[in-house]
Amino acid sequence: MEIIEHVKELIRSGKYRLTLHAEVERDADHISMVEMEEALKGNRCELIEDYPKDPRGHSFLLLGFTEQEQPIHTVCSIYEGTLVMITLYRPDPELWIDWKIRKEKK
Repeated sequence: MEIIEHVKELIRSGKYRLTLHAEVERDADHISMVEMEEALKGNRCELIEDYPKDPRGHSFLLLGFTEQEQPIHTVCSIYEGTLVMITLYRPDPELWIDWKIRKEKK
């Protein structure tokens, strides 16, 4: 199963959890649980970075949009059939091109 479809299915079935770090970042950026789910279940959700060799386990960065077209980045992994959100945040337009490509550091 393609990773995006797998993520959507896990969200739809409620098989996800947020790490403490993700909860702190979600709260700091005022992202509601509804917005988070919208971004991950939406048609515009896409994989923008993949980290297969992460020492903590395979993880990936997703870009999704809320129903109000607000971008949200979510770093996730899938562990024992559960989507684990490592962090999520509203990306800074000063750091991203089209929310997908990291800008070069000056």
